[in-house]
Amino acid sequence: MAASRPLLATSACALALAACNQQSATPATPSAQFPATLPAAPASVPAEDPNAPVEAPAPGSPAGLPDDRTPISEAPFTPQSAQGAADVVQTYFALIGEKKYAQAWSLWAAGGAASGMTAAEFAASFDKYSQYHGNVGAPGQMEGAAGSSYVEVPAIAYGRLKTGEPFNLKGPITLKRVNDVPGSTAEQRRWHIQTSGMKPVPQP
Repeated sequence: MAASRPLLATSACALALAACNQQSATPATPSAQFPATLPAAPASVPAEDPNAPVEAPAPGSPAGLPDDRTPISEAPFTPQSAQGAADVVQTYFALIGEKKYAQAWSLWAAGGAASGMTAAEFAASFDKYSQYHGNVGAPGQMEGAAGSSYVEVPAIAYGRLKTGEPFNLKGPITLKRVNDVPGSTAEQRRWHIQTSGMKPVPQP
């Protein structure tokens, strides 16, 4: 029995040595690989403020009115004149900006039907905007056909969507009025919007 003791002692030493080797293989500082504090996530880019002021495009720019330097006459104008037609378009934009959509819709010819929408559909088409502004340029020459007069007015619209993204529209708006002929009504003799060629202008 005494001869077996050295063997047991040797086995014990071997086990102790193996345990030491396993401990030395384990990284001494695991926190260096897996820090307790993770880096902060990058902050998200804030959306544009839908109520932030927006400037009108400069004349002559891709989204602006023509850079016409001809002085505008300050003389009074009649509602039946070309300038009277431009004034209707300016009123139209002002009503939209004030969210008075029914009144703006009524400025289209045929009692609003020339817009291609019902009054409710017309109002719904502006629901995506948080701001809507419009400017008009100098009207063109009046032209006549079949007892009516027509005039084309250059126009732009600009503002912001409810997402905060700016928008720009540009194009001609054509107005029509029935000439002062027997049988015409006062409503027919007023300028009304007949067609709109306004289209989106790509953002730079």
